[in-house]
Amino acid sequence: MVETVWTGLPQRFPNIALDEFIVMPDHFHAIVIINNRRGESCIRPHVEHDQERNNEGERKVQGEHKVRPYGTLDGTVGRVIQAFKSLTTNAYIHGVKNHNWPPFVGKLWQRNYYERIIRNEAELNNIRQYIHDNPGKWATDTENPTHHTD
Repeated sequence: MVETVWTGLPQRFPNIALDEFIVMPDHFHAIVIINNRRGESCIRPHVEHDQERNNEGERKVQGEHKVRPYGTLDGTVGRVIQAFKSLTTNAYIHGVKNHNWPPFVGKLWQRNYYERIIRNEAELNNIRQYIHDNPGKWATDTENPTHHTD
């Protein structure tokens, strides 16, 4: 289910391309490429220092772009991950109700996520290898419920 949602994200976000990924029993690793036609950062929004507030108290940038007082901006890694977590959580809830999947307590995903900007080909290849090798490390992972420290 997680893989299906992940591989479907480019239809929802045409500005992304998916690279290496792996679904683990208790986490997920992936490389996502953000194609931004304007050459702007897709990690954090650019905010002008010269701001004023509109009648509703929202910050707005001088000119045509308004800065949201809250929420995740379109075209960012945050928006992609937000959609991924939401879609997988809803699909899992459906599986619990309709397919007897084991229920989860609290939240399916942790509150945040870890992101990293990959700056060159060597770093990209190292991260791809890490993702590829990750399943082989599961047997000795301390988070694995079957792991024993004999």
